[in-house]
Parts: sequence; C-alpha cells; structure tokens
Amino acid sequence: MIRSKGQPVRSPSSTDFYKPRRILAGRLKLGDDLLPEITSLCRKNNISTGYLSIIGAVRNARLGYYNQAKRSYTGCVKFRRKLEIASCAGNISLKDGEIFVHLHIVLAGLDGKAFGGHLMPGTEVFAAEYFIMELAGKKLHRVKDPSTGLPLWSLK
Repeated sequence: MIRSKGQPVRSPSSTDFYKPRRILAGRLKLGDDLLPEITSLCRKNNISTGYLSIIGAVRNARLGYYNQAKRSYTGCVKFRRKLEIASCAGNISLKDGEIFVHLHIVLAGLDGKAFGGHLMPGTEVFAAEYFIMELAGKKLHRVKDPSTGLPLWSLK
C-alpha cells in the first residue's frame, strides 16, 4: 500500500520494510559445494539479513523436501548428472544466533524437465554467478512456528 505522499503503509499482515545496504556480485569456483560456499560468503561479509539469487549449472545436486504431515525434512533427492540452474533464490536471516542461508532451487536437464526443492549441501558447482543483496533494517530471526513446525521469521 502507498499513502498519497508516497510513504509506505504497514499492511495488516506481518510486514517490515527494508532498504538495500550493499550488493555483492561474484561467481563460485568449479567444484564448490553451492550452499556451504554461499553461507561462508555471507558469514565472512557479516550479511545477516538479505536476499540472494544464483544462476549457472551444477554437476550433481541434492534437494530437500519438507514433509508437512510429519513436520520434518524427510526427503532428499540426489541427482548425479549435469543440470542447469534455472532459478535459485532465497534469503539470509539469523537462526539460533547464526547467519542462516535458505535457498530454493529449480534445476533443468537437457530434456527440459525441471526439478525443484530446498538446496542442500552436496550440490557441486559447474558454474555459478550470484548477487547477494544485504538489507538494512530490523534483523530477521527464525523461530519455530508451532502451526507448521518450521523455523520461520519472527515479525513482531
């Protein structure tokens, strides 16, 4: 929502407003493990609140799935083949006081079939270019949400 003078209005849902602080752009090396490497970059640069996007390709991948009925991550699919990163986006916040990177990824094969899920450690980079946008504003902390069992942002 926008007020007549151009000032944002807080919506009735849990919403906070942020401004970009800085943007890191770079690429990962052949053979890097995608999630741990991106997490390490965020920690080394002290980025605890932000957004990120990655494109490129992987040699193999691991994707995780949250079982809503069991309220736990129970599935992990391994792909032992070369795939394109059609999309990889996520956020950076704090979980248990540590910088935590949460990424979803969509991978596509030569046949055009796509697969998606939570990016897990064990995804080997062929080529990867990233933008990491650090956000200025209130820190985002993950706490266990009783209705889903997931560690979600506390926006109080």
